[in-house]
Amino acid sequence: MKPKPLMRKLDCVRFYVTDLESGLAFYRDQLGHELIWRTDEMVGLRMPGTGAEIVLHTEPQEPEIDFKVQSADTAAARIEEAGGKVIVPPFDIQIGHCTVVQDPWGNEFVLLDASKGLLVTDEEGNVIGNAEP
Repeated sequence: MKPKPLMRKLDCVRFYVTDLESGLAFYRDQLGHELIWRTDEMVGLRMPGTGAEIVLHTEPQEPEIDFKVQSADTAAARIEEAGGKVIVPPFDIQIGHCTVVQDPWGNEFVLLDASKGLLVTDEEGNVIGNAEP
């Protein structure tokens, strides 16, 4: 029997910026991406035609690709069973759980779920809580 696809959709592409305001000046003000949500360290910007986001983060790191899965815990186990590696075991994030994995060729990516509910924002896009999952 053919297994069901593990990765349900692209959640986001995450980029490092030195500060959020300069990141917003470039991606929002110059490139036209609408602000969806923001915290002290991150902002989410809309990519039209998809549910995926551009996430700008002030924590220095390489660009990152995040995929939504039904369960980060189950996904980590499936990756290992298939011959991949779990680089960072599942951990809590504001919307659910997250894990960092690697395929057999060394490609690293993030798998996350929204088991705690998606972000709720005020009229300025500031995160004020989570919606019911």
